[in-house]
Amino acid sequence: MKKHTMEKRFGLIGKNISYSFSKNYFTEKFKSLDLKHFEYVNYDLEKIEYFSKDVLIDKPILGGLNVTIPYKELIMPFMDEVDAEARSIGAVNTIKILSDGRLKGYNTDAYGFETSLKSCWKGNEQGALILGTGGASKAIAHVLQKLGIPFLFVSRAKSNDQTISYQDLDKKQILEHELIINCSPLGTYPDVNVKPNLPYEFLTERHLLFDLIYNPEMTAFLKMGLEAGAIVKNGSSMLKHQADRAWEIWNS
Repeated sequence: MKKHTMEKRFGLIGKNISYSFSKNYFTEKFKSLDLKHFEYVNYDLEKIEYFSKDVLIDKPILGGLNVTIPYKELIMPFMDEVDAEARSIGAVNTIKILSDGRLKGYNTDAYGFETSLKSCWKGNEQGALILGTGGASKAIAHVLQKLGIPFLFVSRAKSNDQTISYQDLDKKQILEHELIINCSPLGTYPDVNVKPNLPYEFLTERHLLFDLIYNPEMTAFLKMGLEAGAIVKNGSSMLKHQADRAWEIWNS
């Protein structure tokens, strides 16, 4: 790992991100590593167009950036280079500032999700439903494809052969897809009573419900899974895995 002796700033690019896990996580990491001149800040951008003037103004001291909702796809045109896996996924959530000042985009969502899923995945789920079609859902689809798990996206409206609407979900669909991953923001604090519109009565103990949300720890979506006897997992371990992977990228 590189030695760090000068001031460095890292940060998170997103919108309405005061709740963010990343700032606390990396601030504590810097303390534990005795990196006194390092700081982590939230770049809360109203529009992605503000990236150049509000974030890149700090470029001389930037050590790396994370990207979250709703900018994982919109940030890509700002990159000088994009890692092959991130390009395949179609979303960037980690930015490395190269030695020549160019920006290179990576995706650590896929690594974080795969590592976290393997800790609770039974390996015999018949198929998966991905709730939501944003940047995070693309990384999830990438992992499921890699693991050979057939999947469908679920959105408010059917847009292609890989996507169905919430209205299309019935008993057959729920029973045929025993892994259900919530990639939507529904249920995030403070709207803790909101949940994706599923026919929860058809959930069974064979299901695994995975929620990318980590605040609250137990979303309304996961509570419905617990009531059905399903295995449930929130996004906290995924976040830690992807954050650690981002730190490796920044220091490589």
